[in-house]
Amino acid sequence: MATKAKATDRPVAELTVHDLTGAQKAAVLLIAMGTQAAAKILKYLRDDEVERISIEIARMRNVSADVVEAVLLDYRDSALAHDYIAQGGLQFAREALEAALGPRRAEEILMRVEAAMQVSAFHLLQTVETAQLVNFIQNEHPQTAALILAHLNARKAADIISNLPEELRTEIMYRLATMGKTSPELLRDIEDVIRQHISAVFGAELSTSGGVEKVAEILNSTSRTVERTLLDAIRERDPELAASIKALMFTFDDLAHISDRDMQRLLTEVDQKDIALALKAASGELKEKILRNVSERAAKMIQEELELMGPVRVRDVDEAQRRILETAQRLEEQEEITLTRTSQELLI
Repeated sequence: MATKAKATDRPVAELTVHDLTGAQKAAVLLIAMGTQAAAKILKYLRDDEVERISIEIARMRNVSADVVEAVLLDYRDSALAHDYIAQGGLQFAREALEAALGPRRAEEILMRVEAAMQVSAFHLLQTVETAQLVNFIQNEHPQTAALILAHLNARKAADIISNLPEELRTEIMYRLATMGKTSPELLRDIEDVIRQHISAVFGAELSTSGGVEKVAEILNSTSRTVERTLLDAIRERDPELAASIKALMFTFDDLAHISDRDMQRLLTEVDQKDIALALKAASGELKEKILRNVSERAAKMIQEELELMGPVRVRDVDEAQRRILETAQRLEEQEEITLTRTSQELLI
């Protein structure tokens, strides 16, 4: 079987923007800006940076207009993120970018920006492909793997944990849930291991903790199948720990406890096909709640679709429920709805 060529081995004209290295993106950007503007920018770069970018500029031939446009948009979005961070910090930048570009694009940009700002090996991992991280983590000690996950964005960590063998991911999540403060010395040692794999040199003293909050955040971003499997495994080892994690999570069935007004607002943002698919494995309480908060016509259509649907893949149901939960979490971040895990509503 022939081996797949690396992105850097392929002609630039054949690459998409996702294949380009940082130096190649810089080269495309400078070419698009023109000679005079490019010369002014190059004066502010280190000699080794100028050399790498100049080599890529010399290699560039027939870069498609789509790639050039994508690079320019990527630069614009990153510059916008830095500007928002300067104005009001990372949280302000996250909210502003989500409003402008949507949650997924905002998260992608901020992961790269945080990696550049924090310049730690842990944050650099945010930009590494999930498949590569899975291969790396499953060959490390579970405690090391838990520390690495503690530093990753919750969605990135959820993608990784979902692709690990069941026994290993249970061990890693248990260690993450029981993790306390970690010494800067140990974190530096682990950063050294990471640097050996990514061939980069970074230096930053970190002291972060894992704990049940981090596990709950990660499990909120995984599929319900992975969530249930991990919680069951942790419950067998430590019932109290599993209960603590569960108490911090907001699951799809918890939507049964939000107010009718908030449910109506949520349902205006959700695809009706996702509603029917998600309800295939929802609690009776949640089904009744949703059908009560849509129009009579919509309720009838949803019920008919459920009856005609037949057997469906668990993965498809999980994905539909996850999309609805993501929408609910986005609306809560925008302060348009309030999510609660109990049926008791506070009145003032």
